[in-house]
Amino acid sequence: MTESLDSVAHARWLSRGIRFEWITLGWNVVGVAVLGYLAITASSVALAGFGLDSFIEIGASAVVLWELSGTGAARQRRALRLIGVAFIALAIYLTAQSVIALVVAHHASQSVAGIVWTAITALAMFLLAAGKGRAGRALANPVLTTEGRVTFIDGLLAVAVLLGLALNFAFGWWWADPIAGFVIGFYAIREAVHIFRT
Repeated sequence: MTESLDSVAHARWLSRGIRFEWITLGWNVVGVAVLGYLAITASSVALAGFGLDSFIEIGASAVVLWELSGTGAARQRRALRLIGVAFIALAIYLTAQSVIALVVAHHASQSVAGIVWTAITALAMFLLAAGKGRAGRALANPVLTTEGRVTFIDGLLAVAVLLGLALNFAFGWWWADPIAGFVIGFYAIREAVHIFRT
């Protein structure tokens, strides 16, 4: 009887984890398009970086969906490494872009739409991260748990970008945009290091 209940609970948590990943995947597909447009119109390093982060999150969700469809420690390690490499690439790109923006004193345009999108995204990512964390712990699945942390960091990054955009909008602090880019790069490296140490 207990085995049956455990099996049912496992199937329920697995279904939830998969659902959370599909929601994240869908959100970020839309987000890449929205952020790409907003980054171009506002000429914003932070919005471009956050769009790339959303693109990486798409890859991370795809990797987790792939991993959840199979089993095995080797498959989990490969999935985690793929996510880690994507974050290293993001950090390198953002650091370079932010340095260039500061050196040439690039002024991003103000973006009300960017402020609205990043605020909504932050809330969505925090809710999804909490759900993935619960499902990952219930399943004892390190890939889903790690990707839940990635989604939480995505929410924090949305807040960082939101702050940069809001400061530029309210006070004309143009340097807040590339600084937000540095914040995203820092968290990307931090998460990659954590992934490769597990």
